[in-house]
Amino acid sequence: MTPEMMYLVWTVALTFILALTAVNGAMLQVGLPKLAGNREHMPEITGWAGRAIRAHRNMLESLVLFAILVLVAQIANIHTGMTLLGAQLFFWGRVAHAVIYIAGIAWARTLAWAVSVAGLVLLFTAVV
Repeated sequence: MTPEMMYLVWTVALTFILALTAVNGAMLQVGLPKLAGNREHMPEITGWAGRAIRAHRNMLESLVLFAILVLVAQIANIHTGMTLLGAQLFFWGRVAHAVIYIAGIAWARTLAWAVSVAGLVLLFTAVV
């Protein structure tokens, strides 16, 4: 398995951890019966739990792009320093983004997001 593919696997793990964090935060605020129900008239999830939900949604949006680029590189047998750096920047930028987002540090969150986007740009550049 290439390092880029391993970063993809770890990114999936990070996404799953974010999902569990978001669900646990929501459960602490509204309780399991409300979450397990039809979610009609669900109160807004706020604070760190709300940020965890938004961080998870943001990760899902980015994961699609990252997965496509890593898989295209894999299929095309493109494994360079640029693809590895792109995968590393994306993954570690997303780790930082998740932690910083849940902590509520706005401008640092944007910087971490920009690092992950730089990783996507490197991957895209390498495969086109």
